[in-house]
Amino acid sequence: MMRAAAALLMLLLQTAALAKGNGHLMHYEADLSNRESLLRGAQLFVNYCLSCHSAAYMRYNRLGRDLEIPEDVLKSNLMFGTDKTGETMTVAMKPQDAEQWFGVGPPDLSVTARARGASWLYTYFLTFYRDPARPTGVNNLIFKDVAMPHVLWELQGWQRPVFGEQKAPDGTVTRAITGLELESPGLLNDAGYRRAVADLVNFLVYLGEPIKLTRHRIGAWVLVYLLGLLIIVYLLKREFWKDVH
Repeated sequence: MMRAAAALLMLLLQTAALAKGNGHLMHYEADLSNRESLLRGAQLFVNYCLSCHSAAYMRYNRLGRDLEIPEDVLKSNLMFGTDKTGETMTVAMKPQDAEQWFGVGPPDLSVTARARGASWLYTYFLTFYRDPARPTGVNNLIFKDVAMPHVLWELQGWQRPVFGEQKAPDGTVTRAITGLELESPGLLNDAGYRRAVADLVNFLVYLGEPIKLTRHRIGAWVLVYLLGLLIIVYLLKREFWKDVH
Protein backbone atom coordinates (compact mmCIF):
# COMPACT_ATOMS: atom_id res chain seq x y z
CA MET A 1 0.00 0.00 0.00
CA MET A 2 2.82 2.39 0.89
CA ARG A 3 4.65 1.62 -2.35
CA ALA A 4 1.47 2.11 -4.37
CA ALA A 5 0.77 5.42 -2.65
CA ALA A 6 4.34 6.59 -3.27
CA ALA A 7 4.12 5.59 -6.94
CA LEU A 8 0.83 7.45 -7.32
CA LEU A 9 2.32 10.55 -5.68
CA MET A 10 5.32 10.46 -8.03
CA LEU A 11 3.02 10.10 -11.02
CA LEU A 12 0.97 13.11 -9.93
CA LEU A 13 4.10 15.19 -9.37
CA GLN A 14 5.48 14.25 -12.78
CA THR A 15 2.17 15.08 -14.45
CA ALA A 16 2.05 18.44 -12.71
CA ALA A 17 5.61 19.20 -13.73
CA LEU A 18 4.88 18.25 -17.33
CA ALA A 19 1.80 20.46 -17.41
CA LYS A 20 3.63 23.39 -15.89
CA GLY A 21 6.66 23.22 -18.16
CA ASN A 22 9.20 26.02 -17.83
CA GLY A 23 6.84 28.85 -16.94
CA HIS A 24 3.91 29.76 -14.71
CA LEU A 25 0.46 29.04 -16.08
CA MET A 26 -2.01 31.84 -16.67
CA HIS A 27 -5.43 30.90 -15.37
CA TYR A 28 -8.19 30.40 -17.92
CA GLU A 29 -11.68 29.08 -17.31
CA ALA A 30 -13.56 27.76 -20.34
CA ASP A 31 -17.18 28.80 -20.87
CA LEU A 32 -18.91 26.30 -23.15
CA SER A 33 -22.22 28.14 -22.79
CA ASN A 34 -20.76 31.09 -24.73
CA ARG A 35 -21.83 30.15 -28.26
CA GLU A 36 -20.34 33.29 -29.84
CA SER A 37 -16.94 32.48 -28.34
CA LEU A 38 -17.16 28.90 -29.63
CA LEU A 39 -18.04 30.15 -33.13
CA ARG A 40 -15.07 32.52 -33.16
CA GLY A 41 -12.85 29.73 -31.82
CA ALA A 42 -14.06 27.33 -34.53
CA GLN A 43 -13.20 29.88 -37.20
CA LEU A 44 -9.72 30.38 -35.77
CA PHE A 45 -9.23 26.61 -35.54
CA VAL A 46 -10.06 25.87 -39.18
CA ASN A 47 -8.04 28.84 -40.44
CA TYR A 48 -4.88 28.47 -38.34
CA CYS A 49 -4.80 24.92 -36.92
CA LEU A 50 -6.61 22.53 -39.23
CA SER A 51 -4.06 22.82 -42.03
CA CYS A 52 -1.62 20.75 -39.91
CA HIS A 53 -3.59 19.39 -36.94
CA SER A 54 -6.64 17.20 -37.24
CA ALA A 55 -9.60 16.77 -34.92
CA ALA A 56 -10.47 13.26 -36.06
CA TYR A 57 -13.06 12.64 -33.32
CA MET A 58 -15.28 15.53 -34.45
CA ARG A 59 -17.60 15.49 -37.47
CA TYR A 60 -18.63 18.67 -39.22
CA ASN A 61 -22.34 17.89 -38.95
CA ARG A 62 -21.97 17.41 -35.18
CA LEU A 63 -20.17 20.76 -34.97
CA GLY A 64 -22.91 22.45 -36.97
CA ARG A 65 -25.65 20.90 -34.84
CA ASP A 66 -24.05 21.76 -31.51
CA LEU A 67 -23.22 25.36 -32.44
CA GLU A 68 -26.42 25.89 -34.46
CA ILE A 69 -24.59 26.64 -37.71
CA PRO A 70 -26.70 26.39 -40.91
CA GLU A 71 -25.34 23.85 -43.38
CA ASP A 72 -24.59 26.43 -46.09
CA VAL A 73 -22.68 28.60 -43.61
CA LEU A 74 -20.84 25.53 -42.31
CA LYS A 75 -19.74 24.52 -45.81
CA SER A 76 -18.66 28.00 -46.93
CA ASN A 77 -16.89 29.10 -43.74
CA LEU A 78 -15.59 26.03 -41.90
CA MET A 79 -15.20 23.22 -44.44
CA PHE A 80 -12.17 23.68 -46.70
CA GLY A 81 -11.00 20.09 -47.16
CA THR A 82 -14.29 18.36 -47.96
CA ASP A 83 -17.88 19.10 -48.97
CA LYS A 84 -19.41 16.21 -47.02
CA THR A 85 -20.71 17.29 -43.62
CA GLY A 86 -20.46 13.74 -42.30
CA GLU A 87 -16.66 13.74 -42.66
CA THR A 88 -14.36 14.14 -39.66
CA MET A 89 -12.05 17.15 -39.29
CA THR A 90 -8.94 15.61 -40.82
CA VAL A 91 -6.05 17.09 -42.82
CA ALA A 92 -4.58 16.14 -46.18
CA MET A 93 -0.97 16.40 -45.00
CA LYS A 94 0.73 13.02 -44.88
CA PRO A 95 2.32 11.97 -41.53
CA GLN A 96 5.68 11.24 -43.20
CA ASP A 97 5.71 14.73 -44.76
CA ALA A 98 4.93 16.28 -41.37
CA GLU A 99 7.80 14.41 -39.73
CA GLN A 100 10.17 15.54 -42.47
CA TRP A 101 9.14 19.20 -42.23
CA PHE A 102 8.66 19.55 -38.46
CA GLY A 103 10.66 16.65 -37.02
CA VAL A 104 7.52 15.18 -35.48
CA GLY A 105 3.98 14.68 -36.73
CA PRO A 106 1.49 17.31 -35.49
CA PRO A 107 -0.79 15.63 -32.92
CA ASP A 108 -4.53 15.30 -33.27
CA LEU A 109 -6.19 18.04 -31.19
CA SER A 110 -9.45 16.27 -30.37
CA VAL A 111 -8.60 15.69 -26.69
CA THR A 112 -5.60 17.98 -26.21
CA ALA A 113 -7.54 20.27 -23.89
CA ARG A 114 -8.42 17.31 -21.65
CA ALA A 115 -4.82 16.10 -21.62
CA ARG A 116 -3.11 19.47 -21.11
CA GLY A 117 -5.77 21.63 -19.51
CA ALA A 118 -7.31 24.93 -20.62
CA SER A 119 -4.84 27.08 -18.66
CA TRP A 120 -1.87 25.29 -20.22
CA LEU A 121 -3.18 25.88 -23.75
CA TYR A 122 -4.01 29.51 -22.98
CA THR A 123 -0.50 30.14 -21.68
CA TYR A 124 1.05 28.22 -24.57
CA PHE A 125 -0.51 30.43 -27.24
CA LEU A 126 0.53 33.58 -25.35
CA THR A 127 4.18 32.74 -24.71
CA PHE A 128 5.82 32.22 -28.09
CA TYR A 129 8.97 34.30 -28.54
CA ARG A 130 11.73 34.76 -31.08
CA ASP A 131 14.63 32.30 -30.80
CA PRO A 132 17.08 32.34 -33.74
CA ALA A 133 18.64 29.10 -32.50
CA ARG A 134 15.47 27.13 -33.29
CA PRO A 135 14.69 25.83 -36.82
CA THR A 136 11.35 27.66 -36.84
CA GLY A 137 12.85 30.81 -35.32
CA VAL A 138 10.61 30.64 -32.25
CA ASN A 139 10.44 29.00 -28.86
CA ASN A 140 7.89 28.80 -26.07
CA LEU A 141 8.09 29.45 -22.33
CA ILE A 142 6.12 26.38 -21.22
CA PHE A 143 7.06 24.06 -24.10
CA LYS A 144 10.81 24.35 -24.46
CA ASP A 145 12.20 23.66 -27.95
CA VAL A 146 8.72 23.39 -29.40
CA ALA A 147 8.62 22.13 -33.00
CA MET A 148 5.50 24.06 -33.95
CA PRO A 149 5.96 27.50 -35.53
CA HIS A 150 4.05 30.45 -34.13
CA VAL A 151 1.03 30.17 -36.43
CA LEU A 152 -0.77 33.09 -34.76
CA TRP A 153 2.13 35.54 -35.25
CA GLU A 154 0.06 37.55 -37.72
CA LEU A 155 -2.46 38.29 -34.98
CA GLN A 156 -0.10 38.73 -32.02
CA GLY A 157 3.06 40.02 -33.64
CA TRP A 158 6.49 38.95 -32.43
CA GLN A 159 7.70 38.81 -28.84
CA ARG A 160 11.26 38.79 -27.59
CA PRO A 161 12.52 37.42 -24.28
CA VAL A 162 13.55 39.63 -21.39
CA PHE A 163 16.47 38.18 -19.45
CA GLY A 164 17.30 38.68 -15.79
CA GLU A 165 19.12 37.03 -12.93
CA GLN A 166 17.47 34.31 -10.87
CA LYS A 167 18.79 33.07 -7.56
CA ALA A 168 18.49 29.35 -6.82
CA PRO A 169 17.88 27.98 -3.30
CA ASP A 170 21.55 26.99 -3.08
CA GLY A 171 22.58 30.60 -3.70
CA THR A 172 23.77 30.26 -7.31
CA VAL A 173 22.69 33.01 -9.69
CA THR A 174 21.72 32.16 -13.26
CA ARG A 175 20.59 34.17 -16.25
CA ALA A 176 17.08 33.23 -17.30
CA ILE A 177 14.04 34.56 -19.13
CA THR A 178 11.98 36.65 -16.73
CA GLY A 179 9.34 37.87 -19.16
CA LEU A 180 8.38 38.67 -22.73
CA GLU A 181 7.90 41.98 -24.48
CA LEU A 182 6.31 42.86 -27.80
CA GLU A 183 8.93 43.49 -30.47
CA SER A 184 6.65 44.13 -33.45
CA PRO A 185 2.84 44.38 -33.22
CA GLY A 186 0.37 42.19 -35.07
CA LEU A 187 -3.12 42.81 -36.37
CA LEU A 188 -4.59 42.71 -32.85
CA ASN A 189 -3.67 44.59 -29.70
CA ASP A 190 -2.90 42.68 -26.52
CA ALA A 191 -6.51 42.56 -25.31
CA GLY A 192 -7.78 41.50 -28.74
CA TYR A 193 -5.20 38.74 -29.06
CA ARG A 194 -5.95 37.43 -25.58
CA ARG A 195 -9.63 37.28 -26.46
CA ALA A 196 -8.82 35.41 -29.69
CA VAL A 197 -6.70 32.89 -27.76
CA ALA A 198 -9.47 32.51 -25.18
CA ASP A 199 -11.96 31.77 -27.98
CA LEU A 200 -9.60 29.22 -29.56
CA VAL A 201 -8.96 27.45 -26.24
CA ASN A 202 -12.69 27.50 -25.50
CA PHE A 203 -13.29 25.68 -28.78
CA LEU A 204 -10.53 23.16 -28.03
CA VAL A 205 -12.17 22.44 -24.67
CA TYR A 206 -15.45 21.87 -26.50
CA LEU A 207 -13.68 19.47 -28.90
CA GLY A 208 -12.43 17.43 -25.94
CA GLU A 209 -15.96 16.81 -24.62
CA PRO A 210 -18.79 18.12 -26.82
CA ILE A 211 -21.42 16.52 -24.58
CA LYS A 212 -20.21 18.27 -21.41
CA LEU A 213 -23.00 20.86 -21.07
CA THR A 214 -25.66 18.24 -21.80
CA ARG A 215 -24.02 15.87 -19.31
CA HIS A 216 -24.10 18.55 -16.60
CA ARG A 217 -27.75 19.34 -17.36
CA ILE A 218 -28.74 15.66 -17.24
CA GLY A 219 -26.67 15.20 -14.09
CA ALA A 220 -28.62 17.94 -12.32
CA TRP A 221 -31.94 16.26 -13.14
CA VAL A 222 -30.56 12.89 -12.02
CA LEU A 223 -29.61 14.39 -8.64
CA VAL A 224 -33.10 15.88 -8.29
CA TYR A 225 -34.61 12.48 -9.14
CA LEU A 226 -32.40 10.65 -6.64
CA LEU A 227 -33.25 13.17 -3.93
CA GLY A 228 -36.96 12.67 -4.56
CA LEU A 229 -36.48 8.89 -4.57
CA LEU A 230 -34.59 9.13 -1.27
CA ILE A 231 -37.49 10.96 0.34
CA ILE A 232 -40.01 8.38 -0.95
CA VAL A 233 -37.86 5.44 0.19
CA TYR A 234 -37.39 7.03 3.63
CA LEU A 235 -41.14 7.53 4.05
CA LEU A 236 -41.78 3.94 2.94
CA LYS A 237 -39.20 2.70 5.42
CA ARG A 238 -40.93 4.60 8.24
CA GLU A 239 -44.31 3.22 7.19
CA PHE A 240 -43.10 -0.39 7.02
CA TRP A 241 -41.17 -0.31 10.31
CA LYS A 242 -43.42 1.84 12.48
CA ASP A 243 -45.18 -1.20 13.98
CA VAL A 244 -41.87 -3.02 14.55
CA HIS A 245 -40.52 -0.23 16.73
